[in-house]
Amino acid sequence: MKLIRGEDRLYRSPLLEAETWLEHGFGTAAAAPEPGYLVLKQVHSCQVAEAGEWREGLEADGLITDRPGEKVGVKTADCVPVLLADPVRRAVAAVHAGWRGTVAEIAGAAVQEMKRRYGTRAEDLVAALGPSIGPCCFEVGREVGEQFRHFFPEWGEMTPRRVDLREANRRVLAGAGVRQERIGAEAPCTFCRAEEFHSWRRDRQAGRRMYSVIGIKI
Repeated sequence: MKLIRGEDRLYRSPLLEAETWLEHGFGTAAAAPEPGYLVLKQVHSCQVAEAGEWREGLEADGLITDRPGEKVGVKTADCVPVLLADPVRRAVAAVHAGWRGTVAEIAGAAVQEMKRRYGTRAEDLVAALGPSIGPCCFEVGREVGEQFRHFFPEWGEMTPRRVDLREANRRVLAGAGVRQERIGAEAPCTFCRAEEFHSWRRDRQAGRRMYSVIGIKI
């Protein structure tokens, strides 16, 4: 299911929009969600933190909360932003999945942490993957490509030069128990759309990031 761009220049997932108890948005280069959200010092790990543990400079790549009025976010510029929502327990997560985090299955780690903290059932979750570098543009060397082999058994003996990061994360979520029809993974390529998105691979400019945020309404 494709993301929809609003007049505020944020992209939103129809799957998450159907959950009226939450708010969310995937930022573009020209827009960012409203302030007041918690973000992490992202380190390309599989570490997930709970918002109640948050402090300035906390190193992790996933942040979860079940507190009304609280918003959590991640910043990306080619990496995959993953937003999760549990409509039963009323809990959410924001995940930063670069290629290293994807290989380490950070999205699955977020599902497991929501289970542990809030009693979330994976089959209840709704997930949306935001704008990121697409398989059209994410070219990698053999050493990196080999690390994705377990996600793509259909490769056989071949190691493609391009990797689909969003599809790898979709498979991580499905493997963690999230129902496939509740995963929205169609999003624009950040590298292709220079007029709309920051891209580290394209521009090589540090500090230019988009913010993806999810929160629970009061």
